[in-house]
Amino acid sequence: MTEKPDLDHLRQWIGRSTQASDVVTAQLTKGLRATLFLPIGEPKPGDAAPFTVHWCLAQPVFPMAELGPDGHPARGGFLPPVPLPRRMWAGGELEFFDSLRVGDAVTRTSRIAEVTMKTGSTGALCFVSVDHLVTTPRGTAVRERQDIVYRDVSPFAPAKPTAPPPTAQHRESHMADTVLLFRYSALTFNGHRIHYDRDYVTKVEGYPGLIFHGPMQAALLVEFAAKLHGGAAPKKFSYRGVQPLFEGSEFSVNANDTGAGMELWTANSAGQPTMKGTATW
Repeated sequence: MTEKPDLDHLRQWIGRSTQASDVVTAQLTKGLRATLFLPIGEPKPGDAAPFTVHWCLAQPVFPMAELGPDGHPARGGFLPPVPLPRRMWAGGELEFFDSLRVGDAVTRTSRIAEVTMKTGSTGALCFVSVDHLVTTPRGTAVRERQDIVYRDVSPFAPAKPTAPPPTAQHRESHMADTVLLFRYSALTFNGHRIHYDRDYVTKVEGYPGLIFHGPMQAALLVEFAAKLHGGAAPKKFSYRGVQPLFEGSEFSVNANDTGAGMELWTANSAGQPTMKGTATW
């Protein structure tokens, strides 16, 4: 039986911070453009990288012996040691101030902002919010809140549609295939086995197939919003996952204009939203 989280103990991690640095390279920019279905080109120093390239930079690197059974680093360290075994990127918020460009030296400062507990349909849920500040020598480029959710082991149950799928004013579609999942895992140095190990994700975690990365869905939504707004990144983009998106079928990236900006969402082949986002300029 999974150990019950001690919220008072976990909240002792609030305020802890860490810092890491990296450089935006032309090769990384080409790889991410290709993975996000953008024109690849031949990026040169000073050219803008995709808006969420910071998710590929300065990722933590641990020895193989220090990884947990799911491919994530073993619990503890910077993130609180939540004892619940399943960890997912639940959502977050991005504020864009400046493009990250090829050749930029980038520093990310991260701080544990909040630790909370809730009870959901699968049992206990622990949410850890992390604030990130991404800077270059020019100043602040991105301010971010990342929401991570931990949950207990429970059988996967598809979300029950509560309403007809929304109709999109703007839409593009792609295939959620295994090469796409591999590329994004490689670009972000993401060892989480739910994205590439079918035996693990189906036999251990109980899902019907490999799971599409939450941040890749968010990255596609940001790029789609910018494409529909003359190439400009939103000033603020908030997003949250609503159900998993699985490999092996077509998925869509969708947007509707609103008075305040755009409502955006990714959707599975049945048209049901898997991630929802809001963009404002």
